[in-house]
Amino acid sequence: MKLSILDQAPISSNQTAKEALGESMKLAQAGETLGYIRYWIAEHHDLPGLACSAPEVMLSYIGANTNNIRIGSGAVLLPYYKPYKVAEVYHMLATLFPNRIDVGIGRAPGGSAEATNALSDNFLQQVWSMPDLVKDLLHFLDNSLPENHKYSKVTASPLPEVSPVPWILGTSKKSAILAAQNGLPYAFGQFMSDKDGASIIQTYKDSFTPRKQGDRPKVILTVSAICAETNDRAEEIALSPLIWSLLKEKGEGHHGIPSIQEAKEYVLNETEKNTLQKMKQNMIIGNPHVVKERLNELQILYQADEIMIVTITHSPEDRIHSYQLIAKESL
Repeated sequence: MKLSILDQAPISSNQTAKEALGESMKLAQAGETLGYIRYWIAEHHDLPGLACSAPEVMLSYIGANTNNIRIGSGAVLLPYYKPYKVAEVYHMLATLFPNRIDVGIGRAPGGSAEATNALSDNFLQQVWSMPDLVKDLLHFLDNSLPENHKYSKVTASPLPEVSPVPWILGTSKKSAILAAQNGLPYAFGQFMSDKDGASIIQTYKDSFTPRKQGDRPKVILTVSAICAETNDRAEEIALSPLIWSLLKEKGEGHHGIPSIQEAKEYVLNETEKNTLQKMKQNMIIGNPHVVKERLNELQILYQADEIMIVTITHSPEDRIHSYQLIAKESL
């Protein structure tokens, strides 16, 4: 089974943002040692408890402290940016870290409405223009702008020997079709979707048009998983991010992921108990055997080429240990 890591750079209640970002680097190093194929870090804006607003900065840091693991954005929120600038940034990274760079492309705001307005005066308009933005980005990444294009004489320097690999990330048929029409690999965020992911992925495969000779549909399925030696311990560790999610829905949780003890002390009302159970249904929580079996089931159901795992815990040690246990059982 091919496994990868998605990191949202979570900040625990006993951490600073600097400490959380340091733990992200340690996670990438651990992933490389354990045999994970790639490490992606997400982009978020003004969301309490999440430390990474600029993946390209973290990728420079992580690339310099790792050797082989593929690294990338999960995702660049393209409506905020000019495709030319994105191509420049990721060409720079691909020049520094040859044949290791992925460019995950997304359209979500990644933050509050206020943060969106602070970042862009026309975000919604740019979301509607997403197909054109993607096409322009691909031309810049390939250095293949048509002669009649208004930027045909512009190069996104420096040009790396091996171009970064673009991916479309999403949770809808719209993103799946966008990936298929452009002949791009597709990463489906199962961990943040309640839609029929298998149908969406099949739509992607059925609609796929090769971008280059030999291209074929390629799918990453992104899931949330927490693994420990026993099911009980995994459930205990998972309580922290689950309670944090409930707090965020109430407009709280500004102090980051609560400790296990803090999570246990939180008194759930009936509505919250039901919400927590629904959230758990979209996670994999258990011992290594349980997690492996569930990953295998999802891979077969979604016909995924690769599983990308996002794990949020209060303790950085619990997070890395979870990835270690999964790797030992499944890689």
